[in-house]
Amino acid sequence: MRCAGQKGLLDTNLDRDKMTAIPENVKRKIQTIMTDKGESRSLFLKAFLFAISICYGVLVQLREILYKKGLLQSKRLSCPVISIGNITVGGSGKTPMTIYVAEFIQHLGYGVAIISRGYKGQAEKIGGVVCDGRIICMGPDKAGDEPFMVAKRLKTVPVIVGQNRFKAGRLAIQEFKPDVLLLDDGFQHLKLDRDLDLVLLDSKEPFGNTYLFPRGTLRETASALLRGDAVILTRSDVGKPAALDQIKRVVPKKPIFHSFHTPYIYKIVTGNSAQSRDRLTISSKYDFDIFKNKRVVAFSGIASNDDFRRTIERFKCKLENFSGFPDHHPYSNRELDGIVKSAMDLSAEFILTTEKDYVRIADKIKWPIHLVIIGVEISFGINDIAFKSFIKSRLQGLIKRNRN
Repeated sequence: MRCAGQKGLLDTNLDRDKMTAIPENVKRKIQTIMTDKGESRSLFLKAFLFAISICYGVLVQLREILYKKGLLQSKRLSCPVISIGNITVGGSGKTPMTIYVAEFIQHLGYGVAIISRGYKGQAEKIGGVVCDGRIICMGPDKAGDEPFMVAKRLKTVPVIVGQNRFKAGRLAIQEFKPDVLLLDDGFQHLKLDRDLDLVLLDSKEPFGNTYLFPRGTLRETASALLRGDAVILTRSDVGKPAALDQIKRVVPKKPIFHSFHTPYIYKIVTGNSAQSRDRLTISSKYDFDIFKNKRVVAFSGIASNDDFRRTIERFKCKLENFSGFPDHHPYSNRELDGIVKSAMDLSAEFILTTEKDYVRIADKIKWPIHLVIIGVEISFGINDIAFKSFIKSRLQGLIKRNRN
């Protein structure tokens, strides 16, 4: 059975689950310090986090050295592997970029399968098939919100999850025989050998506040970019020109591409109250005029809630209330009821959220007014031909080498 779960091994990633056991009030203070948002008077906590970040940096560098020296072994799969990753904690657009690259690989006529860790999904440790390219085999609770979202968007692409990406990759090759594997969030996963590393950096703050985790948002120092094959600056329309100079100083000979996040209306769930039973008609998925001067409330639980809020504000609506939650937040019915109550009290005509949030709440409650789900697409603008030519050329070489 292609949809059956597979037993897997624990991974030793130096990655996102460091703070799951920390009380919420302490976690908020740490996140404020990590992002340097607002004034933090916790000098002791800053110093403590800085000390931990030094130890963390030593471990990260030691780990990389051990892999370089061959004392720790990377495993190689029998088909080419393209990784899409970053060097910071938080959202730089890896998931929409994975969707973009997968669609382009399919357009070139190659078979592709996507490997994801399945972060916070029930199948994260044991692994398994989220989608077999025909049907979706897991819900978001089991698959994790991001792999499930990818499977919903890419209905003909197999999606496999598991902490042990090598084992997940072998499962994908055995079951689906892809020409290439796409590794979502794989830059730090040195256990698995990659043939092409695409490293995403947010153009607003490519290196965060320049400190390593947990004093800052860096997973690795900027010099880690030297392991990559290309750098992609995301959100280039709102970034700082100085960001490009920073990166060129670190990797002067690597190709650098500029990409953009383009919002669109993924879905509108019609409310069940009298004033919102009529189906909304929009001219296109980019028809944001329906929100102009309208009262709205919004909520999100993603790594970049502020970015989502700014996106909504560009719709020229009247944003009456915005609720931000932690990334991958498991919404309770009480929290969703509170959002609905706020919308009703403020006479809002729409409730807006993200596509990633919607997969976690789709069947939880009935919405009394229109719920609008905003998705994100990747665009390369004038870099589109150059980026696609880069991927096509490298992919042709990898597949030719693999077939010989």
